[in-house]
Amino acid sequence: MQVEKTQEFRPKIVAFCCNWCSYAGADLAGSSRLAYPADVKIIRVPCSCRVNPMFILRAFQRGADGVILCGCHPGDCHYTTGNYYARRRMTLLFSMLDYLGVENGRTRVEWVSAAEGVKFSTTMNEFVAKIHSLGENVRLGDLRCKNN
Repeated sequence: MQVEKTQEFRPKIVAFCCNWCSYAGADLAGSSRLAYPADVKIIRVPCSCRVNPMFILRAFQRGADGVILCGCHPGDCHYTTGNYYARRRMTLLFSMLDYLGVENGRTRVEWVSAAEGVKFSTTMNEFVAKIHSLGENVRLGDLRCKNN
């Protein structure tokens, strides 16, 4: 008789962080020894407006259970208006994901400055808890690349 191992669900989270604020906030969280789950995979981008909505769709296609976009606070972008463009793009993307049937809580936009390491850590912990409560992203499961 073979005993099955039941593994606890560990969500796969992709975080797109702008170089100037959010990535520095993540760095401050790490150097301050503030904990956030290792399930969060950070991708550093020059600005939040450089995140093409296709990147988020691709992350879901590749197996992400949640995607978060972190950028500078509105008005504080190093590229002047980059985060305003990102905010508009994400609003349109969220409505498209809603149309596709992806739960609203699987994506999030958050503004985190370089001095907000505590906020970065808290945000990531809250987001991972939310995704954990939603469970595995099975809605886009048929689109995922699988190894046979």
